[in-house]
Amino acid sequence: MSIEWRFITIDSINDVEADAWDALFDEYPFTKHAFLSALESSGCVGEKSGWQPLHIIAFDGSKLVLAIPGYLKYHSYGEYVFDWSWADAYRRHGLEYYPKYINAIPFTPASGPRIGCHSATEALPLVQAFITRLVEERELSSHHLLFPEADKIDEWTREQQWVARRGVQFHWYNQNYRDFDDFLAGFTSRKRKNLKRERRRITEQNLHCRALRGDQASPEEWQRFFECYQITYLKRSGHGGYLNKAFFEQIAATMADQVVMMTASLEGDIVACALCFMDEQNLYGRYWGCLQEFDQLHFELCYYLGIEYCIAHGLQHFDPGAQGEHKIQRGFEPINTWSLHHLRDPEFHRAVADFCLREAEQNDDYLEAAKALLPFKAS
Repeated sequence: MSIEWRFITIDSINDVEADAWDALFDEYPFTKHAFLSALESSGCVGEKSGWQPLHIIAFDGSKLVLAIPGYLKYHSYGEYVFDWSWADAYRRHGLEYYPKYINAIPFTPASGPRIGCHSATEALPLVQAFITRLVEERELSSHHLLFPEADKIDEWTREQQWVARRGVQFHWYNQNYRDFDDFLAGFTSRKRKNLKRERRRITEQNLHCRALRGDQASPEEWQRFFECYQITYLKRSGHGGYLNKAFFEQIAATMADQVVMMTASLEGDIVACALCFMDEQNLYGRYWGCLQEFDQLHFELCYYLGIEYCIAHGLQHFDPGAQGEHKIQRGFEPINTWSLHHLRDPEFHRAVADFCLREAEQNDDYLEAAKALLPFKAS
């Protein structure tokens, strides 16, 4: 198959018609034009934030046939694939690591499609050639593709220009459970009692929790969610969250049907919220916040209500977010996540390849040890 497409970069997602962009992707929420546009329009990404949009698109004649979200990065915050040691190695050798180029969804460590194209496999060599040329011409240190689908890794690494790196997250899978109790039936007795005790604490504290779709949430509920989100970030890090009020207002206006909001109320007043995104098969836990601390509430809003929502609505998979070994005993299984890396300097590329190989061996050991801690009865 001979492909002759015209590749270009654009500085804003809004330079592309939303329908044409979305037609190249599935229902995965984070590559939606509306999501990426909200990030840009709200100022959450842009040159001042260190996330400078530089998306790749391609045309066959006048028809848009390929789209890849991309950013010039001037730091490594908000990526969840940690390369600070690589940047430090560059600095110690008198070289500049930033800017680098990444294909990723800002502040979103949720695996999914990173290339929108109906002929992705055939187009991949052209994509790789264009990205290599882009990195060379702009004298960037490197290219990084973060949290792609696992089945794309072999295609990217076939020519050894890109190095694959593994991470670990903890995800829940729906085994056609009838309800939450049916899910718990697979736990060992002790683990099941512990989890039920955690859920009882919510009732004992007079908290009322519920899950509702974003288009069912009132403006006041969206406002309270944002207050909880910002206050929690301030408590933990001393600064506000990556995402501002304008971003969430735009999401509420354009993507509410792909949002699930979990709320906890005390005497009718919302005191904590969690926000998830969803598509036809998956739930993605993203943001959480509370006005005051309650025992076990984080687990209820961010994990248990999400599991119940998946079971009730036939969703097959729940990605609750990055990190968190405490998820294991609550039935979230350890899985590999992936990233891909190409460094322009050949010596550094070889060093990173060696690092990722050694890290992968440690990752395998960790994954097996984590599996041994799952709460399920022996098969």
